Amino acid sequence: MRGITKNKPASGTLRVLGALLGYPDAAMRDHLPEMREILRRESVCDPARQQELVALIDRLLESASLEAEATYVQLFDRGRATSLHLFEHVHGDSRDRGPAMIDLAQTYEKAGLYLSPGEMPDYLPVVLEFASTQPPREARAFLGEMSHILSALFTALQQRGSAYASVLGALLELAGEKAQPVKIAAEQPLDDSWAEPPAFGGCSIKGQARPGEAQPIHFVRNNATTGAAL
Repeated sequence: MRGITKNKPASGTLRVLGALLGYPDAAMRDHLPEMREILRRESVCDPARQQELVALIDRLLESASLEAEATYVQLFDRGRATSLHLFEHVHGDSRDRGPAMIDLAQTYEKAGLYLSPGEMPDYLPVVLEFASTQPPREARAFLGEMSHILSALFTALQQRGSAYASVLGALLELAGEKAQPVKIAAEQPLDDSWAEPPAFGGCSIKGQARPGEAQPIHFVRNNATTGAAL
């Protein structure tokens, strides 16, 4: 198990893993060859896991656009167990989710990173974008703090026979954890999880902004501090 080490930066790999979990629109798919090269160049993943990641990249390259997009929506936007919004797994729709969102956004802001309007701080590709900006030791510790959520996601994706499980497996291993199935709670029926919230009771984020719609990630630095986008 390699993990992120002090002398082996993995910032590019973390960005690639986050991008692989994004909506596979044309813009994302155009960068797949570059992602494969970054994985090869940094070579921080276990060789067997890296081979799985390359296979996922190749599958996305070879799949028809509509097929890749439909598979993604069906997998990540149709239930809580595979939601890429991490606090969905911890807080669900409880009131605790709001303060947790604020705390996470403040963590980003302390590092000089700010979310664009409408973006959620607990969306896993956003979380990985932040982790990629941290020194190796801090990045590993940050991933380790969420390893129980990553393990649940890994298990849910494995149960569905999805190649995306390799991305979560890689994240766990970079955090110094073992990627192995864990016991997860039975998933809430689809009709219940998609129920409309009470009026003025807040809204629930289920995966992407709406099924089939890309959700771009744009961290921006405070212009007053750096004047440059990340």
